[in-house]
Amino acid sequence: MWDSIQSFFSTTDAVPTVDVVKMLIATLLSFALSMVVGYVYRVTHQGPSYSQTTVHTMVIMSIVVSLIMMIIGTNIARAFSLVGALSIIRFRNAVKESRDVAFYFLAMGIGMACGTGFGAIAIVFTLAISAIIYGMARFDVGARPMVEVLLRINVAESVDYQRAFDEAFYKHLSNSDMLSVDSDGTGQLELVYTVTLRKGAAEQGLLADLRAVDDSVRAQLVHGHTSVNL
Repeated sequence: MWDSIQSFFSTTDAVPTVDVVKMLIATLLSFALSMVVGYVYRVTHQGPSYSQTTVHTMVIMSIVVSLIMMIIGTNIARAFSLVGALSIIRFRNAVKESRDVAFYFLAMGIGMACGTGFGAIAIVFTLAISAIIYGMARFDVGARPMVEVLLRINVAESVDYQRAFDEAFYKHLSNSDMLSVDSDGTGQLELVYTVTLRKGAAEQGLLADLRAVDDSVRAQLVHGHTSVNL
């Protein structure tokens, strides 16, 4: 009986090329490197959709993948068995940002490198990709030079909104596009525009000129609307 128990917990029978010490080293290394990636994700994340769960998922994923790679080793049959076992799992959580998907793949890559014994490659790759990600966030790579702002105007239905704001728009805006017109049933309209301010134009001046059109006008500028899906 004792021999059976020893055989069950022996790594020499299950995974000939990996011992407990190597598994421990791979686990700790994948944990440390995925924590570095998680920190980079936190400091470079933009917008209100940051989630601590995403960082935890990356760390756990990296460790689990490293363990899976060690278990599979060079055994093709074991690899196909794992694919069959994982095929019954269905993931239905929608990823909020495509950037998060890239970080998930990065965590998986780290786990695969650690699990297959390429620890040095995993370290160099993690440091290099972390520096690239931080640099892209630091210097706003890919950012648009002209920032669109969401403009909301509440005005009485008696106001001819199609012409009433032309003078203020021409004075302060280089571009404006109407997105929607909505009536709340109480004699008020809500107008929604995407606008781009002229160079040197002040937001306070735009709001003041809009309010001067009619006493019923209430205007609001919303920044970062693309980040919160407004």
